[in-house]
Amino acid sequence: MVIASVIFVFNYLPKLQYHSLVEQIKDNNQLIVVTRNSPTSYYEDADGPAGLEYEMVKMFADELGVELTLLIPDSFNDLLEQLASNSVHIAAAGLTITQDREKIYRFGPSYQTISEQLVYNVANRRPRNLSQLSGGTLEVVANSSHAEHLKYLKKDFPGLSWKENEELESEDLLQMVSDNIIEYTIADSNELALTQRFMINLRAAFDISEPQRLAWALPKTGDNSLFLEVQKFFKKIKANGELTRLLERAYGHVEDFDYVGTKIFMRHIETRLPRYRGFFEKAAAEHDMDWRLLAAMGYQESHWDAEAVSPTGVRGIMMLTLKTASDMKVKSRLDPEQSISGGAKYFKKTYLRMDKNIPEPDRTWMAMAAYNVGYYHLQDARMITRKLKKNPNRWIDVKQALPLLAKRKWYKQTRYGFARGWEPVQYVENIRSYYDILKWVDEGELEVTPVPEEFLKIPNTL
Repeated sequence: MVIASVIFVFNYLPKLQYHSLVEQIKDNNQLIVVTRNSPTSYYEDADGPAGLEYEMVKMFADELGVELTLLIPDSFNDLLEQLASNSVHIAAAGLTITQDREKIYRFGPSYQTISEQLVYNVANRRPRNLSQLSGGTLEVVANSSHAEHLKYLKKDFPGLSWKENEELESEDLLQMVSDNIIEYTIADSNELALTQRFMINLRAAFDISEPQRLAWALPKTGDNSLFLEVQKFFKKIKANGELTRLLERAYGHVEDFDYVGTKIFMRHIETRLPRYRGFFEKAAAEHDMDWRLLAAMGYQESHWDAEAVSPTGVRGIMMLTLKTASDMKVKSRLDPEQSISGGAKYFKKTYLRMDKNIPEPDRTWMAMAAYNVGYYHLQDARMITRKLKKNPNRWIDVKQALPLLAKRKWYKQTRYGFARGWEPVQYVENIRSYYDILKWVDEGELEVTPVPEEFLKIPNTL
C-alpha cells in the first residue's frame, strides 16, 4: 500500500520543464544583437537601417519570428565585454575568427573572407613591409584582431611598435590616416574598399595576413539551441543564394576603385552640383525618386555638364536622344532643368515597366540598366539568366548575363539580338558608387574639401 501510494503521488508531480535559449527568445519576443556603427555593419541612411550585418540579423530575427533589438556600444572593447558577459545573444559586427577569440566565444559559420591590410596616405611614401614602419605612427583598435595579429608578427619584426586605441573605431583611425594625423592603421579589406571611395587618399600598402574569416560570435554557454539555429540559417541563405545577393549589394559596386575619377567627382560635387541640385530635387520629387540617385545618373551621363554632346548625338546633362527628348516633351536638351526633368520622367517610365516581382534594390538597378541599354535588351538578358538556371529577378545574376548579349552564341538566341551588354553593367555600378558618396555628403557623414588641381594629375596606381 505504501509503495502504491508513493507511485500514485509521483505520477501527479508536476513535470520539470527546461526552456532552451531559443524558446526564451521566442517567449520574450526579442533577439538582442550587439553590432558596430560602420559602413560594413550597421548605419542609418535616408531609407532607414542599413548595412550587411543589420540585413542579416534582421533576416534571422524574422526567421525566428521575433523582434530585433540592436545595441551599439561606445567602443569595440565594450562590444566584446557585452558578448563575454552573456548580456547579448549574438555579436554581428564583422568579427574575425581568431585563435584567441575562439577560446572565449563561439563562432557561427563564416559568411565572408577578408584580408587585414596596412593602410597609408597616398601623399606619403608607401612602405613595402613592416620593417619600414620604424618611427611611423601605427594605431589600431584595442582588442581587435588587428592588434592580436600584430602581436604574433612582432616575433618576426622585433622593432615593430603600435598603439592600441580604446576609444576610436576603425573608421575613425582611417580618417586620421586620411588627415595625416597618424601615418598608418590596419583595416579589413572590405572596410577599406567601402571607405576608400569617401577618403580617397587612402591606400593599402600590403596585406599583413592570410585571408581571414568573418562570422557572428555567441557567448559560450551549455545551451546549443541558438547556435544550431544560426548554423541552420546560414546553411539556408548560402543554399538559396541570399547571402551572395547581400554581399553583392554591399560590395558588388566597389571592386574597381578609380582614384582619379573619384577625385574629379568630389571636385564636381563642390563646383558643379550646386548649380543643378535644385533641378534634381524638383524632378525627383515629381517622380517619387531620391534626388541623389537622379544626380548620380546625371553625373554618369555627362559629369553634370549641361552642354555635353556625344559623338552619337545625345545631349545635355541626362544625355537624351532626340526621340527620348521628344517623347518626354523636352524642347531643349541643353536646358538643364528640361534635361533633368526629362531624364527623371524617362527613368520612372522604365522603372514602372519592370516586373513587379523584382525586389528592391534590384528593380532600381535593372531599370537603370534598361535606361542605358534599352528595355528589350534587358529582357533578353533576363531570358539568358533563366537559361543559365539563375534568378532573373536578381541584379547579381542579370549583370552576369548582360555581357553575353555581345557574344554571337548567346545573342542569336535572343529576340532583339546584339547589344554592348557590358556597358549597362558598368553604368549601373558607377552610379551605385556615385550615389553612395552623394548620400554620405548629403547626410553630413563626409565633408567635401577643395581638391588641388595637381591632385587630378596623380595616376591611378592600383
